[in-house]
Amino acid sequence: MSSLVTRFHTLLLSVTIAITAVGFFRIPADFAFPAHWTGSTPDWLWPRDAALLAGPAIQLVLVAAFFLLGRLLTKNHLAKTRHIFEPALSLLLAIIAATQLSLLFVGIGSDLDLMRVTGAGLGVVLLPIGVVLFEAERHTYAGLRMPWPIADDGAWRLVHRLCGGAFFVSGLALLALAWFNVGVGILVMAFAGAVFVPAVLAAGTSVLLAKN
Repeated sequence: MSSLVTRFHTLLLSVTIAITAVGFFRIPADFAFPAHWTGSTPDWLWPRDAALLAGPAIQLVLVAAFFLLGRLLTKNHLAKTRHIFEPALSLLLAIIAATQLSLLFVGIGSDLDLMRVTGAGLGVVLLPIGVVLFEAERHTYAGLRMPWPIADDGAWRLVHRLCGGAFFVSGLALLALAWFNVGVGILVMAFAGAVFVPAVLAAGTSVLLAKN
């Protein structure tokens, strides 16, 4: 049976692990990442080891989860959902890899703020995704894929407009946070929220509508 985890996903995981190894080699063991600032003083610090290990650990969990999902889906369902799940995993792994590279740059004292660049880039990506989902028309192979059917066209449209609107707002929020330089910690949490909150909103709404 085919898997949702491709060689490209494995490459992204390998790149993150390589960046992590370089981080442990180049960044002093007692270094703490300034996650938030009050004026010119950092008031929220991340220890080096915990900060560097979080990214690869999350990637491993995601790869394992998508691999298991691919095994659990039927051949027909996998064929219908692959075009959504594979890009979704690619985006998640790419965000983590970019965040890991940003932490490396912070740790070695680079003047290039890749964390803000990553936030702005992700914001730019989420804006058109939000528009596409908001304007999507019901189609057998397009739109969000849920484990449960949404029989009513109105419910399908409502779920997509909520999710699309949430992605669009998330994109705007990330652009604003990157512009105002709110700190590494808030940006990283914003990355997770921007990706997962709209998806959870769509899933929860579809469940409620499916029961009615």
